[in-house]
Amino acid sequence: MKKITALLLFLLFGNLLFAQTEKRPLTFEEILKWNRITETKLSNNGKYIVYKEEPWKGDPVLKVTTPKAEEQASIACGTDAKITADSKFLIYTLKAPEDSVRTLKLKKTKKDDLPKDVLVIYDLQKNNSEMIPNLKSVNVPEKWSGWIAYQAEPDSVPKSDKKKDKDAALPLIIKNLTTNETIEIPAVSDYKLAEEKEVLAFVSEGDSTFASGVYVFNLNNNAPKQVLDGKGKFKQLTLNKTGEQLAFLADTTDADEPEFALYLSAGDELAEIVVANNNDALPEDWVISENGGLTFSENNKRLFFATAPATAPKDTTILEEEIPVLDIWHWNEEELHTVQLKNKSRDEKRSYLAVFHIDAENVVQLETEQFTGIRQIKEGDADQLLAYSNRPYAVQSMWEGSPDHLDFYLVDIYTGKAELFKQDCRARPMVSPEGKFVYWYDAMDTTWNTYEIASGKEYCITTPATIQVADELNDIPNPPNSYRLAGWLENDAALLIYDRFDIWKVDPTNSGEPDNLTQNGRDSKVSYRVVRFNPEPNEGISPDETMILEAHNEVTRADSYFTFDMEKPGKQKVLFAENMKLGTPQKARDAELIVFTKEDFETYPNLISTDLSFKKQTQISDAAPQQGEFIWGTAELVSWRSLDGLVLEGTLHKPANFDPNKKYPMIVNFYERSSQGLLSYRMPENNRSTVDYHYYTSNGYVIFNPDVVYREGYPGESAFNCVMPGINKVVEMGFVDPARIGAQGHSWGGYQVAYLATRTNMFAAIESGAPVVNMFSAYGGIRWGSGLNRSFQYEHTQSRIGKSIWDAPLRYLENSPLFTADKIETPILIMHNDDDGAVPWYQGIEFFIALRRMGKPSWMLNYNEADHWPLKVRDKHDFQIRMAQFFDHYLKDAPMPVWMKKGVPATKKGLEMGYELEE
Repeated sequence: MKKITALLLFLLFGNLLFAQTEKRPLTFEEILKWNRITETKLSNNGKYIVYKEEPWKGDPVLKVTTPKAEEQASIACGTDAKITADSKFLIYTLKAPEDSVRTLKLKKTKKDDLPKDVLVIYDLQKNNSEMIPNLKSVNVPEKWSGWIAYQAEPDSVPKSDKKKDKDAALPLIIKNLTTNETIEIPAVSDYKLAEEKEVLAFVSEGDSTFASGVYVFNLNNNAPKQVLDGKGKFKQLTLNKTGEQLAFLADTTDADEPEFALYLSAGDELAEIVVANNNDALPEDWVISENGGLTFSENNKRLFFATAPATAPKDTTILEEEIPVLDIWHWNEEELHTVQLKNKSRDEKRSYLAVFHIDAENVVQLETEQFTGIRQIKEGDADQLLAYSNRPYAVQSMWEGSPDHLDFYLVDIYTGKAELFKQDCRARPMVSPEGKFVYWYDAMDTTWNTYEIASGKEYCITTPATIQVADELNDIPNPPNSYRLAGWLENDAALLIYDRFDIWKVDPTNSGEPDNLTQNGRDSKVSYRVVRFNPEPNEGISPDETMILEAHNEVTRADSYFTFDMEKPGKQKVLFAENMKLGTPQKARDAELIVFTKEDFETYPNLISTDLSFKKQTQISDAAPQQGEFIWGTAELVSWRSLDGLVLEGTLHKPANFDPNKKYPMIVNFYERSSQGLLSYRMPENNRSTVDYHYYTSNGYVIFNPDVVYREGYPGESAFNCVMPGINKVVEMGFVDPARIGAQGHSWGGYQVAYLATRTNMFAAIESGAPVVNMFSAYGGIRWGSGLNRSFQYEHTQSRIGKSIWDAPLRYLENSPLFTADKIETPILIMHNDDDGAVPWYQGIEFFIALRRMGKPSWMLNYNEADHWPLKVRDKHDFQIRMAQFFDHYLKDAPMPVWMKKGVPATKKGLEMGYELEE
């Protein structure tokens, strides 16, 4: 009997060992199936959690569960989930399965004949659902319940008769979710639900039931009431929060060019024109603009609208072919002409804020072309507005970059008169919730400042001597950013301002010394940040509320949650702490249900439910159950000293079946500083620009990500001084083969690995994505994605030269890999796309041509429909395959694929991939 028991134990133990060895390497095809949780909704009553699991390629699945992880439904192809305010219904969209759509496309099915979205109304209590096909739009109110409104194409309309215009009139269905009653309005081109009350406004194009015009519908007690009769063009349908006032723009003329007037209706009274283009308050040759929104002030006494200079009529006596096609660049234009071209369509729709005072029935033009921005104070109830302008300083922003130089103004809401109160400040002004203060962070002297509107007094409320509010790790030749703030206390009583670690309570008029509320952050190297659950816009923080803090330990990299009472400074109490990265928690609006995530390199960030105590926790999701089938990896910190004498850290990622006696190939991947992300899961992805850590550790690689600290004027040398000693430290550990080390980086990382290739032959292979290799030619170029000149980034931001090419030409020379490319002995794979709007494509070409000229092994990938990096799944998948084949060949002695050995001729483009390995 003992022998049989021993045999069974041996077999059982052997089976366990065999099961462990069955784990297989991760593949890029498996990564495509990896789910992310891309939607999470909590019902207001805390009884339901809805989340979406979505793979990189394939159909999403919408899950409905309880806080106890009791699954109520699993819905393939479900998306865009909304839970009604009463927590009774789930409204979502059902997409057609990806495979079925693909099959139809292979059959050359026209786009209009592909399957349409389906609206689904799911009863959470009865566990049944109703489906509405051919969905075009749906509106689910957030603050009231019982009704939804939607539009769908009727099945009975012949396809040839269907309007293709997105604004075409369709039936509007108003559905009572409680009684299941529906009201159909046959031809509606626009509709809007009030935010807080059961009121609907819509525009009817006219039929046998409803005449053309604008209607208001109180859903609880009456039929639709027409407030404007007649056909026309209608824009900006807007209800105030309670639905008691309706505003819109309308043009009821037959003119070719629309001429809009502003209409207002109180309750369900007939709408009247309150502002027309002939109003004396509008600047000469200005008109009401259809491109600006309408908003009511919080007290409903003001209606804000937009105006703009009238568009000059087109000269119809000139043929299009007779007009020269050219751009004229002027040396002293406020904006570089490329920026103007990039923003042309936006600027053509530029509008300027005006107000109609409802009680006084008068109009005031508030914003003029003098300003570059304007914002309401206290949701439009205040007597002033805040405006700012960078126009006097616009030209110099070409080489200075951000923050902009701005002049600050207060604009009188009754007269439109603008008063300058702050000149040439490199800061973006903001307004306190109650509208008592304008406040800003001054980047030049790293201070927080306030301006008391009532008294006209300015206060500097922090200085570096009192609170270090500026980024202490800033290493670019530009003013440091702030650590921001948590918000304002109620009634604008104080600000809660962050330094690197702690939270400070600061009086906006300097009436007292700043109060360190958390106290121990700096000593313990823990940064505290406030979590606010479901706050209303501009809602101040109550001084007596118990808050939740999320905290990050900069030494261990672990996160934690604390409870915190402002009345008891320094007495925060741990709610939950673990050696994990914690996500920002969500809370149900009317219940204590909390949902959060926790993760590390090996632990998927699944959803976890708990309450405000965080004591009892239940895992809700299991989005990546297949992870256990694959060889995974581990993450740890490594520390070393740079050649400049700095103590640095980086993350080291090893295969899960790591053997310290083996010699592993290693890939060095870095950007700037990344070690604070030690505990990040790093979602498996066929990434657009970097190696996937899980793929490479699963396939027998070590990954090293070193932190880099930069010295102004020497970005390339800084990377060398930081990275190379770190690599040597890892090699000294004994498990990395020094002859099989590769490097990979993209954009700024691509530049750095290209630079390293000119300084060392340590690397057996390098992939350099979108690198700047010639800082001279790049300096005067354009970032085509924005139209901006590139000089500011070399002088003041990431490139860190700190001076112009005229002030420090040698700095540009010695930091440019192109000029020492003859020293490169490392095979290099370049990825740079011809539509790159961030780094000019010619930089990749210059690099490739130089390497080709000198006979260096090199390849360049150019994804034709991609910008700074490929975004389409097909292109990202392809890039990852080719990069892995490149590294496998040089770091693992794998055979060369055909595309590396022979290339893929242009005549075979799209026909042959060249993935096949050549023995």
